[in-house]
Amino acid sequence: MKVLVIDDNEFIRQGVKQILAEAFPRVEIGEAGTGQRGLAAVHREPWDLAIMEISLPDLSGLELLRKLHSTAPRLPLMVLSLHPEKQYALRAFRAGAMAYLNKRITPAELTRATKHVLTGRMYVSSSLAVNMTNRLRDNSGKLDHETLSDREFEILMLVAQGQPIRDIAQFMTLSIETVNTYRASLLDKLHLTTTDELIRYALDHQLLDSQGAEPG
Repeated sequence: MKVLVIDDNEFIRQGVKQILAEAFPRVEIGEAGTGQRGLAAVHREPWDLAIMEISLPDLSGLELLRKLHSTAPRLPLMVLSLHPEKQYALRAFRAGAMAYLNKRITPAELTRATKHVLTGRMYVSSSLAVNMTNRLRDNSGKLDHETLSDREFEILMLVAQGQPIRDIAQFMTLSIETVNTYRASLLDKLHLTTTDELIRYALDHQLLDSQGAEPG
C-alpha cells in the first residue's frame, strides 16, 4: 500500500508516517511539503491514498483537492487539518475528500478513518456528524457564510486571520484587484462593510479555531 502525505509541517508528516507504519506494517509512505509537490507526485506515480492539510503555503487546499480528484478520480483523499471541521469539512467533501479530520484526533481515530476510507467509504467523525445533524434540524436555512463560493469563503478565512490583501493575492495566485473583488462580494453577501465586522462575524460563528492559526 502506498500513501502520500501532503503537509508543510515535517513534524506532522513524521507523526502520520509513524502512526500508519504501526497500523499497516507493509505501507510505503511518500511525502510532499507543498501542494504543487503533492500534485506532481500524483501525476508521477499511482497511490492508494493521499492525506493532506487544507492550509498549504503555495496552493489553496480546496483547489488542491479538486485538482487531485481530477487528476486521479479513484484516489481516496483524506484531509487532516489544523482547522476545525465546521470550517471546511462540507466544502472539502464537495471537492472530493472522503474524510475530514482535525489534527487533534487520536492515532486510533486516524487509523480507523484510514481503514474506513481504504474500503471506499466516506468517514465522518462523531463530532462532525452531530454538527451536520444540528444543521439539518435548523429550519432557519443556510447561514450567510454557507452561501459563499469556495473562493469567497477562503478569502473570508484569510482576511479574518489577519492576512493582508497583497499576501492573499500571492498565496491564491490572483491579482490584488481580483481579491478585492471577491472581498467586496463576500462582504455584500454577509451584509458587512468593514474588515473589523468580518473578523467579528468569523469569531461569532466560530470559524476561527481557538489558536487563531494562520495558513501555512
